[in-house]
Amino acid sequence: MSIRTMDDAPASASVVRRVSPPRLHSGLVTHLVILVALSAFACVHPAYARPRVIATTDGEIDDECSMVRFLLYANEFDIEGIVTSSSQYHWQGHKWAGDDWAQPYLDAYAKVYPNLVQHDSRYPSPDFLRERTLLGNVTAEGEMEEITPGSQRIVDALLDESDDRPIWIQAWGGTNTIARALKTIEEDHPSRMKEVADKIRLFFIWEQDPTYQDYIRRNWGEYNILTIVSDQFLAVAYHWDKIIPPEQREFFSADWMKRHILDGHGPLCAAYRAHDDGRFRSEGDSPSFMHSIDTGLRSMESPNYGGWGGRYVHVRENLWLDPVLDPHYQYPEGRWYTNSAWGRSRLRERIADDAELTAYLKPMWRWTEAFQNDFAARADWCVNPFAEANHPPTVKLEHARDLVAKSGETVSLSARGSSDPDGDELTYRWWQHREPGTHNGAVEIQDADRPEASFTAPEVAGAEKTVHVVCEVTDTGEPPLTRYARVIVTVAP
Repeated sequence: MSIRTMDDAPASASVVRRVSPPRLHSGLVTHLVILVALSAFACVHPAYARPRVIATTDGEIDDECSMVRFLLYANEFDIEGIVTSSSQYHWQGHKWAGDDWAQPYLDAYAKVYPNLVQHDSRYPSPDFLRERTLLGNVTAEGEMEEITPGSQRIVDALLDESDDRPIWIQAWGGTNTIARALKTIEEDHPSRMKEVADKIRLFFIWEQDPTYQDYIRRNWGEYNILTIVSDQFLAVAYHWDKIIPPEQREFFSADWMKRHILDGHGPLCAAYRAHDDGRFRSEGDSPSFMHSIDTGLRSMESPNYGGWGGRYVHVRENLWLDPVLDPHYQYPEGRWYTNSAWGRSRLRERIADDAELTAYLKPMWRWTEAFQNDFAARADWCVNPFAEANHPPTVKLEHARDLVAKSGETVSLSARGSSDPDGDELTYRWWQHREPGTHNGAVEIQDADRPEASFTAPEVAGAEKTVHVVCEVTDTGEPPLTRYARVIVTVAP
């Protein structure tokens, strides 16, 4: 059966039992396009892929909510630091949660840690996290003159010559402690600025103070540091119940939160600061680290690909902002923040049932069911043994993730080697993710609900075009968990 799959029109799914990876048969090879890789097999989750991260946070109530989720995903990262910083909203003496506001969450993590490591031995020890949770620049909005334990931790991580992996530095609040760290490097190690810049990946939840524009961009701009500034976080922030589709709101409701997170899931989840009635409050900062969770969507390869932390487009230099749907929109030259970001400005207009705002935030909310179910599973990990909890499937392609085809050729796709650690049955859904691809048209995917699918490479004229196809694999456990493989097909005339 032929199923036309567009990114906003889900294909049906069928249940397929877990099977062992088969050999590639000659018939499949005949139709398989040229592989752009040395290996014939590509596992979506290589063991070495954990990203290094530093979270800086101003301790707002939604930061506290995000901290619970962050700690439940601590196994997915190499955490270099958790640094308290300030912002235009919070600093010492002004709506301040306290210098040590994160400690109760670390204490609660310590209580559930013995259970978490039953599910993944990579969870860091509580003592390790405590050692790396430090106070940054907090005395005023934008203060970056003082060298603080938090800023120095960022310096030390960036200067560490024993590990050249990139570091994703997140700003849940202001960027001032990050700026102070970079200023220290500029002052004390000017010859290493390019080397350090090559390691840095920045993800900001708005620009919540002026230090990115006034210092980082001005003094480090020549090094072209990849920088994402998110406005899409609004989809999981305070106004979520007004701007995401009704069918997505179920996963933030009081009933859902009580059943899956708040009640009976140990002290860490009990500390989660939902509304008094149990409704989800806000996790506006979570996209900054959800972007770095290796779900198979390859979001860390390019902000344009999209993933659980949203999708972003190149605006200037190496700056990536939210894709505004109006093709004539002019992005501001300066800060992307509460006074200028498109979504926040639109929200102020208070348009009832604002379909345009909802569409703007789709790159974030489209993954709601998957990331909330994943959150719920990790809440279960806090209290249940391995055999009584669900764990995500592993998506394994039987070919490279990047393929090349000529117009008119059959592109054969296979994830038959996928498996589930709990032995659950798996459902498959192959769909075209149109926004990141350079081919503007839709492709018709055959057998889109099967482990093996195919499509005909579209006709292209002139330059090569890309087609992004996502293989979405969901298990039948409770709650159902989803992982992905993104296949990028370059189509030549």
